[in-house]
Amino acid sequence: MPLDGDLTPVPAIDALTLPAPRAQPAPPVARLCTVETEARVRHTYGKAYRDVVRALRGDFAAAPDVVARPSTEDEVVGLLDWATSTGLAVVPFGGGTSVVGGVECRDRSRPVLSLDLRGLAGVVEVDPTNRLALILGGTEGPAIAEALRPHGLSLRHYPQSYEFSTLGGWVATRAGGHFATGYTHIDDLVQSVRVVTPVGVAESPRVPASGAGPAPDRLWLGSEGTLGVVTAARVRVQEIPTRTAKAAVRFADYGVAVAATRDVVQSGLRPANCRLLDPLEALIGAGVADGSCRLLLAFESAVLDPSSDFEQALALCRRHGGTVGDPAGGGSSREWTDTFLRAPYLRDALVRLGVVVETFETACTWTAYADLRSAVTDAVAAAGGVVSARFTHVYPDGPAPYFTVYAPARRGGEVEQWDALKASVSAAIVATGGTITHHHAVGRDHRPWYDRERPEPFALALRAAKSALDPAGILNPGVLL
Repeated sequence: MPLDGDLTPVPAIDALTLPAPRAQPAPPVARLCTVETEARVRHTYGKAYRDVVRALRGDFAAAPDVVARPSTEDEVVGLLDWATSTGLAVVPFGGGTSVVGGVECRDRSRPVLSLDLRGLAGVVEVDPTNRLALILGGTEGPAIAEALRPHGLSLRHYPQSYEFSTLGGWVATRAGGHFATGYTHIDDLVQSVRVVTPVGVAESPRVPASGAGPAPDRLWLGSEGTLGVVTAARVRVQEIPTRTAKAAVRFADYGVAVAATRDVVQSGLRPANCRLLDPLEALIGAGVADGSCRLLLAFESAVLDPSSDFEQALALCRRHGGTVGDPAGGGSSREWTDTFLRAPYLRDALVRLGVVVETFETACTWTAYADLRSAVTDAVAAAGGVVSARFTHVYPDGPAPYFTVYAPARRGGEVEQWDALKASVSAAIVATGGTITHHHAVGRDHRPWYDRERPEPFALALRAAKSALDPAGILNPGVLL
């Protein structure tokens, strides 16, 4: 992959030119707001490839007009009232880690308010008996872990953006954590949600389960800031695991490795990690140089010995010819994890060097996967790139494959190049039976495919909910609807 060797410089904030703010906050919300350049710059984009490219170009034409930082729910209510009365668009902002255009308001027909919720943070209550914690929506991942640790508890939810993203953002985007099976999606970890909408505050009941009609929380989970602002959630926590058993299983043939992975998850075993790396992913992420692939397996528990389940999973892998350990070195879970944690920082450096590097993720049935992977590989190859694949999650009825694309960038035309590649791969995914997103959310980038994926009666219901909860249409316009 030839590069031109030029390193794109990072523009200085004081050298940037932004559009003049089109709104000036007045009392009583003025003290919560700013129109300063740096705040507006930092709230313009998420963390997608096209966001990084435009930021490096110094292109901040999409900057919000005003940034607000509330620290109480009442202040959120006041800001939504002000936005409604003055006709502002409101973009809820947690950690700003969206990779699908979730925090960039592309509708420039009215002023935009970026509602930064990180001031609304803290673990309010820990309930060890019921294994619950009440956490404010702007609380970032490390702060949650730090507050729960003295109680010997963990939320056990670790998206790749964990360090910077917030509980409210996880709820709003139906985030997926790194654990491969079991309770890994935030959906499974939420007991109740509190949301501020333009027409009032909603809070779902504090019960472990209910059959009373459609579940209210399902309206807020995945709503991506279009129906309301998540201010708090009561979440299910668990004891911190103290017992682990893990290994990297080598397979010479990728198709066989896929079959082995399917057998493990369909056996009823629930590994915490069941991450299959194809040969290119194993090479780039774990230093495997012999063309083989790796299945990273791990079991954990806070109470029970996981070794029996672990050995049963290894036995299933051995039936498919899998071997544990690699005499030549490389391919360990630790090696891959280290690369994975550095990946977002490495990605930004590669963009500056002239590399298109970005990801696609989906979920499909086991029977659809071979054709889907082939279609994605062909679409990327047609654009002059290569693609690696791994399973982030596995289910009895199918995997959630995660593809990483690498291609030489066309300097000056990176965004257009990526948009064309995104469209081609997305079309390949949906044509071969995949969902447009498994855990990255819809945002604005996935809208064309999401509009076709959702059933039309559900779309009618969603539009009706939007109209009822947000009659002025101020909340995150362009996302979902």
